[in-house]
Amino acid sequence: MFDWNDLKYFLAVARHHSTIAAGKALGLSQSTVHRRLSELERRMGRQLVTRHTTGYQLTEFGKELRPYAERVEAAIEDVARRVTDTARDLTGVIRVTCPEPIVFRMTQSSLIDRFHARHPKLRIEFVTSDRYLDLSKGEADVAFRSGDTDDELVGRKIADSLWAVYASRGYIERHGKPERVDDLSSHLLVGFDESLDNHRAAKWLRDVAPGARMSARNNSVLGLVYAVKSGVGVGPLPTALGDAEPDLVRILGPIPELARSWRLLTHPDIRHTPRIAAFFDFIIEERESLKSILTG
Repeated sequence: MFDWNDLKYFLAVARHHSTIAAGKALGLSQSTVHRRLSELERRMGRQLVTRHTTGYQLTEFGKELRPYAERVEAAIEDVARRVTDTARDLTGVIRVTCPEPIVFRMTQSSLIDRFHARHPKLRIEFVTSDRYLDLSKGEADVAFRSGDTDDELVGRKIADSLWAVYASRGYIERHGKPERVDDLSSHLLVGFDESLDNHRAAKWLRDVAPGARMSARNNSVLGLVYAVKSGVGVGPLPTALGDAEPDLVRILGPIPELARSWRLLTHPDIRHTPRIAAFFDFIIEERESLKSILTG
C-alpha cells in the first residue's frame, strides 16, 4: 500500500510540471520531491509522470488519478480548518480543584468573573475535596496545590504557601500566649485526625510538641479554623485563613518548616488544549491579585 501523504508530491509536480518548482512550492528540496514521487510510483506499480523537454507531463494513469488525489487534498484541508476552528472556539467547562476555603476566597473576589468576561464560552466548575483528586484519572482538570504532589503533573508556581500558629483571643485570656515554639508542649493543641496524619502540619506538631494534649482533631483545614476560633486550643493554620479571622491572633510564625509553594497544576496530556491553556495564561497574568487570595 502506498503512503497517501505522497499524493501531495504528485499533485505539486502535476501543477508545476517540474520537481524543482514543486519543491519550492512545498518548501522542500528537488531531490525530496523526486524521491517521494518515485516511491509513490513504485508502490502503485504504475508510472504517473513522464519527462518532456517542456517539463513533466502526466501519464494517462496520472491524469486518471489526479482528481482522486485532489479530493484527498481537499478533505485534509477541511480537517485542518476544523482543527483550527475548534482551537479558536474556546468553549466548555474547566474543573478546578483546590481547598474549600480558597474556593470561597476566589468566588468572593472578582477573579473568576474576570476570567468569564474574557472567555464567555468557558465556565469554571469547582471540585472540592480534602484529599488530592487524581488529575490523571480525570477527577479534575487543573489544581491549585501547595506541598507535595504527583511528579507526573506539570504547572507553574504562583505564590508561597505560608502557615503560622494561631489562638483565639478567648483562649489567650484563659491560658496565656505561647511565646516560643517550645511553649506549645504546655498548651492545648488543635490538629488533624488520622486521615491527614501525613500532612506537614500534623508531622510538625508531633515533632515540636510530642507530649502535648490534643483538645480537638479535624479532617479538614476549615475544621481547624473553626476549632481554633472556638477557643479549645492553639493550632497551625494557613496565613490566608488565620489572618482573615478578626477573633484570631497570630502567635507564632510564619513557620519555615510549613512553608511550601502554591502551584497551578494539570496533567501533561491536556496542558496545551485551548481551554486549559487559556486558564493557565489568565492565572499567570493574575498572579499578583491571586497572591492575596492564597497567602492573605
